[in-house]
Amino acid sequence: MQSQFKKNKLLSEVSTLGIGGPAEYYVEVKTIQEMQAVLAYCCKENLKTFILGKGSNCLFDSRGLKRVCIHNKIDFMDEPEPGHFHVGAGYSFSLLGTQTAKKGYTGLEFASGIPASCGGAVFMNAGAQGMQTWTTLQYVDYVTPMGELKRLSKDELSFGYRVTAFHTMPGAIVGAYFVLENAEDARAKQLKLLDARISTQPYQDKSAGCVFKNPTATMPAGLLIDKSGLKGFQIGGAKVSEVHGNFLVNSKEATSEDFLALISHVQKVVKEKTGYDLHREVFWVSDDL
Repeated sequence: MQSQFKKNKLLSEVSTLGIGGPAEYYVEVKTIQEMQAVLAYCCKENLKTFILGKGSNCLFDSRGLKRVCIHNKIDFMDEPEPGHFHVGAGYSFSLLGTQTAKKGYTGLEFASGIPASCGGAVFMNAGAQGMQTWTTLQYVDYVTPMGELKRLSKDELSFGYRVTAFHTMPGAIVGAYFVLENAEDARAKQLKLLDARISTQPYQDKSAGCVFKNPTATMPAGLLIDKSGLKGFQIGGAKVSEVHGNFLVNSKEATSEDFLALISHVQKVVKEKTGYDLHREVFWVSDDL
């Protein structure tokens, strides 16, 4: 088993932000059975783990991680019956949103353009334009730290705005099952949402996606940051995007320290100028925690 592990894999190479030092061990898994075996081995050897999807929504410590980074590449997609989609946790969430809309099904149009795996989207309850992942989710395939495969219905789990029960559950999401409804305008709606996302977000820059949760539906974080005059503000290589205030981008060889300092500065200034508290959506991944 240990022969499958690579040593000192740079997390910057598997992060959309392009930041992160070396993981002590790194391994790719492409099937549920492989995930079961790797997690069971790590549990037996008392090795700490981190489950990686698309590498978005994460800020990795530039000093690296003394853990086994398990890259989830379980990417199957089945349609067992019309409108029912069973996908691997490593399957592209954006691709799923596009494919289901093309087939004339509504519920996941918002996923198109979101740089996440399906497992990551379930983990975070990703959403946009008032829609969220858990609305159409039916159940989740999940592997415990001991390697046991479980199928958990949505009713057995809690979820909210950018938070789910999985935030406090060790183990790994390996699959998800969605049930969608027919809609003649699904494809048109998906394309409209994608066009809006491309025109208002910094797609050409290295980012982790939106950094802060929206305090309210009518007062989103990006607007508050813009009103605070922070667009373009920079600390080291970390910069507030001039396209969308809620995107902090790696403009030039940024470190995690640069990003943490910029996040703290944005929170401080927005609080002083608007009275709103901004809470981080992006996960800080470090051995210090």
